[in-house]
Amino acid sequence: MEQNIYILAIESSCDDTGAAVLCNEKVLSNVVAQQEIHEAYGGVIPELASRAHQQNIVPVVDVALKKAGINKNQLHAIAFTQGPGLMGSLLVGNSFAKSLSLSLNIPLIAVHHMHAHIFAHFIEEEGFEKPEFPFLALTISGGHTQIVQVNSHSDLIVLGETTDDAVGEAFDKTAKTLGFPYPGGPLIDRHAQNGNPKAFGFTKPKVPNLNFSFSGLKTQILYFIQKETQKNPDFIKENLDDLCASVQYTIIEILMDKLKKAVEETGIQKIAIGGGVSANSGIRKALQDADTKYGWKTFIPKFEYTTDNAAMIGIVGYLKYQAGIFSDTEVVSQARMEF
Repeated sequence: MEQNIYILAIESSCDDTGAAVLCNEKVLSNVVAQQEIHEAYGGVIPELASRAHQQNIVPVVDVALKKAGINKNQLHAIAFTQGPGLMGSLLVGNSFAKSLSLSLNIPLIAVHHMHAHIFAHFIEEEGFEKPEFPFLALTISGGHTQIVQVNSHSDLIVLGETTDDAVGEAFDKTAKTLGFPYPGGPLIDRHAQNGNPKAFGFTKPKVPNLNFSFSGLKTQILYFIQKETQKNPDFIKENLDDLCASVQYTIIEILMDKLKKAVEETGIQKIAIGGGVSANSGIRKALQDADTKYGWKTFIPKFEYTTDNAAMIGIVGYLKYQAGIFSDTEVVSQARMEF
């Protein structure tokens, strides 16, 4: 009979403080404390984020253990986000995880944040199928845009990534230009559903191989809106749905063009998406349509595992525990981290 392995996972890479408890591949609790203070600034302020993590981490871990119905002495290991992310935020999670692992005398497991987005698909969840190796992972978030070939739990190859801004940045900066509060990406998605995606044409950047670039598109959208607003001050208000639909359509086209190329080059037709932007309904529909059109098989994780959360850190923690891959207390947080 398989032994029950209990992992406490901590995620603190940006502005959400997350703690989760997993029993093997199953999530017993997944708690996230969000920081609303950043809304007033239109983006995440690193110093404020790290202070809020310090306030949130103890109660969040306490709630996660209580919801899971286990005592801290039943834990087998502590997993935490090593990087990439905001250094001040990462240090809070790192310090807490080290202290708890030392006090309980159990192993410490450092986790790469982007690996966690990919392996969130391996959380045992009713109604959600796990992808078989090899598969292609499209990881799209506020800080990252990557296409990764996943051959096994330990063999991951980055085929393409953004050369400048991430896709989430393009959504959020455009949302700010349109007057939406932060984070504005989900509001673009909502308005896009009522708009005409072909109303306004934006040029797709020409980027070699499987890499991405979103800074040019972001600037193009900004200049276009500024120009039209000078001619008509009510331009945004009168065309909001169409603007959102056109921007979203262009971004989805960029992602799908690269994904099609990756499938052609690798011959792999299994696609797993992850990261906060994978919650976007337009991207999900484009991938589901590709299943029918090209014969792909798309894997979309449960909604709560798309944005930053500790459950995804926990599943990598469990896989590393099984493989006997542990960290010592000398492990350091890394704002930028090799994949």
